Amino acid sequence: MAYFNLLLQKCSSFSQIKQLQANLIINGDFHFSSSRTKLLELCAISSFGDLSYALHIFRYIPYPSTNDWNAVIRGTALSSDPANAVFWYRAMAASNGLHRIDALTCSFALKACARALARSEAIQLHSQLLRFGFNADVLLQTTLLDAYAKIGDLDLAQKLFDEMPQPDIASWNALIAGFAQGSRPADAIMTFKRMKVDGNLRPNAVTVQGALLACSQLGALKEGESVHKYIVEEKLNSNVQVCNVVIDMYAKCGSMDKAYWVFENMRCDKSLITWNTMIMAFAMHGDGHKALDLFEKLGRSGMSPDAVSYLAVLCACNHAGLVEDGLKLFNSMTQRGLEPNIKHYGSMVDLLGRAGRLKEAYDIVSSLPFPNMVLWQTLLGACRTYGDVEMAELASRKLVEMGFISCGDFVLLSNVYAARQRWDDVGRVRDAMRRRDVKKTPGFSYIEIKGKMYKFVNGDQSHSSCREIYAKLDEINLRIKAYGYSADTSNVLHDIGDEDKENALCYHSEKLAVAFGLTCTEEGTPIQVIKNLRICGDCHVVIKLISKIYIREIIVRDRTRFHRFKEGLCSCKDYW
Repeated sequence: MAYFNLLLQKCSSFSQIKQLQANLIINGDFHFSSSRTKLLELCAISSFGDLSYALHIFRYIPYPSTNDWNAVIRGTALSSDPANAVFWYRAMAASNGLHRIDALTCSFALKACARALARSEAIQLHSQLLRFGFNADVLLQTTLLDAYAKIGDLDLAQKLFDEMPQPDIASWNALIAGFAQGSRPADAIMTFKRMKVDGNLRPNAVTVQGALLACSQLGALKEGESVHKYIVEEKLNSNVQVCNVVIDMYAKCGSMDKAYWVFENMRCDKSLITWNTMIMAFAMHGDGHKALDLFEKLGRSGMSPDAVSYLAVLCACNHAGLVEDGLKLFNSMTQRGLEPNIKHYGSMVDLLGRAGRLKEAYDIVSSLPFPNMVLWQTLLGACRTYGDVEMAELASRKLVEMGFISCGDFVLLSNVYAARQRWDDVGRVRDAMRRRDVKKTPGFSYIEIKGKMYKFVNGDQSHSSCREIYAKLDEINLRIKAYGYSADTSNVLHDIGDEDKENALCYHSEKLAVAFGLTCTEEGTPIQVIKNLRICGDCHVVIKLISKIYIREIIVRDRTRFHRFKEGLCSCKDYW
């Protein structure tokens, strides 16, 4: 067996796995479970293995051991069809008690549930853990917590965590990552702080990555700086993954100078992900030329750009309106042996669409052998920008045919009709939305004041400073009208009077957040707002005027990019 184990360690190809299997059978050693299980694991899990062949081997085992079952369940959990691992777990459980389910079995099955987003199966497994007496196993409880968090059931994850007598660092990390990756980034930051105070544990590289992700989502720069300070103190900045997340955090919080400083002064070697993160950061901020320069520098560094590198630089060309550069880069991908994927095609459709070259964008979408909803949605967005009703209707019909039309698509088509004052067509679209029970995604914005995050929704009157905020908005409206401002009501979907349309625009969440920022920060202090949707044209005009009248730099991060307003101008050059 020692010789066989040595051969296993040296195995590096699927053909060698089959030779080892033949060796076991010829020597009569296939019935020894330890050797057989190691072969199964190698075949099911290794990069050069073959899961289907591992399952084939497994089916010929007359009396598989617990470890044999575990190898199959683990391999299936890591496959492209993780839900199938739950099937194998159930088959094992149904084998009349012949095979003892252990903690590893449950762990692999839970990881499969997490990857497959199988909530009901995870709950069933949870009840079985209690029945098997595994509730005291901290590692297994952490795996269960992580599964609930990844599935999106954060309340159950929180409850499980609170019931742990002494959660270890992996448990804290799972909860923080779950909050950060889910819909509760503020809770991730609070949990990170609580861990430092109550947990008697030092956050590690995994912990800080979860906390930084939460800061990125909220645009919480002060909190992000605090986490970065801790990283430097604990010398975690020698970890390239941590450095990558720090760069991303600063970029998404609007501090490009700090993002680039971290990029330039890393204590560890840059990975390709580091370069891609920095290029994408320039793209988000609309600095296409710096992104192009860095992309060229990447090529000279000895590393080869990958598909993500190209996507990042194409996005940069997109936001900066560098159409010819984008086309040249896109065409060069195949020369480097890289096959463009749907995201690259989507970026090109968006690039051409934003530039008004709708026919060329349409040619790309219609020429692809596989229909894709994202490309048609992107084209529909371009039609909205340029008011092309005919092509917007064509794109919408294609989406309906594919069965993929969403709330955002209905809204875009409505916007195209509204811009042309075709209110009957707007009504028809809204009727279709009601029939399909489609609801518009509500807009909301965050602003950070003195390290505290404040959230606003459209027409929000729940804030404690509501009276001051609305008074400031009234003041803003008076002052911007003196500069010749007239509300852009073309995209208000309701067939209502002009005054009501202006009121509908006036109280968008980003305007409320900016007004709040003006009321509670000193003159000259920059204001930064994070918005979940694309900033509308009217808000864009208004915030440009506010930056000029109140002599403020105002930074708005919307769904796709940053807008830096200063002295009446925007960094996007009105191209977004």
